[in-house]
Amino acid sequence: MALTFELDPEVDRALRDGITELWADVSNAGGAVGFVPPVTNDDVRPELVKHLVAMAEGRTRLLVGRDEEGAVAATAFLALNTHRLMAHWLWLYTVMVHPRHQGKGYGRDLMGAAADAARGIGGIEAIRLTCRGGIGVDRFYTSCGYKEVGRVPDAIRVSEGDDRDDIIMLLPLG
Repeated sequence: MALTFELDPEVDRALRDGITELWADVSNAGGAVGFVPPVTNDDVRPELVKHLVAMAEGRTRLLVGRDEEGAVAATAFLALNTHRLMAHWLWLYTVMVHPRHQGKGYGRDLMGAAADAARGIGGIEAIRLTCRGGIGVDRFYTSCGYKEVGRVPDAIRVSEGDDRDDIIMLLPLG
């Protein structure tokens, strides 16, 4: 069964808790979403609060995917550029699909829903994201139509002696 996506859902305690749990579960499964396992919900919560503040300020929008039971199964945050010379593209952050749902095509569905959401925002012509090298996620984004447009070698330090490239990718929406 497909996920149901919603842009800018009402943020209540259940949604906050669902995103927090999703983020911790994805991180602990090895997902490259800003943490290195092991993490707890308490570790993740301050980062989610930063996203929620940006949403309240109108700088970021939330796309959430729910499974057939209504549980948060996927998320992506669309961050608008505040610089007037870069207002024609946005950033995609914290792209996650719960580990129990991976391998079902939901990641591709999430990326399609994010592109559709971005197209619905006036003046947006492209989506930009960064991803951690060394785990193959850049191949996934390429399969979704993104192109690598830059790479910063060893910019991400996962642990001492384990540095990864920061890969910059772009999806033109035209």
